Amino acid sequence: MAFPSKPLTQLLGSNGPVHALTYSSSPSTYILTGSSDRQIRLYNPSRPAAAASQNPLEPVRATQLIQTYSAHGYEVLDISVARDNASFASVGGDRNVFLWDVTTAKTIRRFGGNQGHTRRVNSVTFAGADDSVLVSGSFDASVRLWDLKAQSQKPIMALEEARDSISCVLVGGGGNGEYEIVAGSVDGRVRYYDIRMGRLETDVIGAPITSLCRTRDGKGVLVGSLDNTLRLMDRDSAGLLKAYKGEGWKNDEFRLRNCFGGNERWVLSGNEDTSRCPSGGGEVVVWDTLSGNIAERIRVPAGPDDGKKRIGADGKVKERKNVISCVAWKENGRSDQWCCAGTDGIVTVFGPSA
Repeated sequence: MAFPSKPLTQLLGSNGPVHALTYSSSPSTYILTGSSDRQIRLYNPSRPAAAASQNPLEPVRATQLIQTYSAHGYEVLDISVARDNASFASVGGDRNVFLWDVTTAKTIRRFGGNQGHTRRVNSVTFAGADDSVLVSGSFDASVRLWDLKAQSQKPIMALEEARDSISCVLVGGGGNGEYEIVAGSVDGRVRYYDIRMGRLETDVIGAPITSLCRTRDGKGVLVGSLDNTLRLMDRDSAGLLKAYKGEGWKNDEFRLRNCFGGNERWVLSGNEDTSRCPSGGGEVVVWDTLSGNIAERIRVPAGPDDGKKRIGADGKVKERKNVISCVAWKENGRSDQWCCAGTDGIVTVFGPSA
């Protein structure tokens, strides 16, 4: 199987950097984004990019954008979709956890308040056999669990062992199944909470952790950190299975969300170093999972130029560049389609060449 490197379409609409990017749950027909403009957008990438009107005087209508969800007062930082695709959760600078109804585009619940997070919320995911719990991780260095079936706005549990911001959370996998919560922190540690047994295990990475992605068998965790290295860690032994790095790939400043693709044949990450990219473009670096060698460097084409000048703090015009901050693979890595987005606010969808 050749790596699917052909740009299929670009999804427009965001008025700022995209911080959250995910496919809907199986069959992964849709793509959701959360961005700095406080909006969540639902796209169907298989639709044509635009549809001509019957009236030649009317402008061309975009058809890929299906719905916009507006309730956040601050930037949106993460999104998690329920397995039945009827609802999704989102978090961001609001300090609350939002639960949405997909069809009505309304918030069903908001979790927070006096017993909630005290700083921005960086990560959220569904948990439990029937998606009855939400798990969130915050800049306030805590992980909180929320019961979707209870009427109370208070968390059912708070995990406060981290010494710095919680950047990412995972649930499930491994021998502990749905009872394990994994939290990555800026304090350089990955913490594994066995909720059923009340046990905590810790892997010390050293550098601030920004991304976690689990293998489907639950035995490996891909850890992204701000030291220009991705690490595939063995869950049982806490040993390093493989490290992914390389010349021309940089990650020591931004939160880059990474993923597996091609049935875990590849590891994908955006790149902070855009020096080799055409003006306004970006790059995704692809490693062979087993060898650890760079297999592909995918150039992400620049989106339409809006003509606006970007002025830096020094008063000079800034060159257009696009740091790809998040990547997602359709069908949880099993399909032949994937997408990426970053600081220019445009989602680019890739697929096979033929």
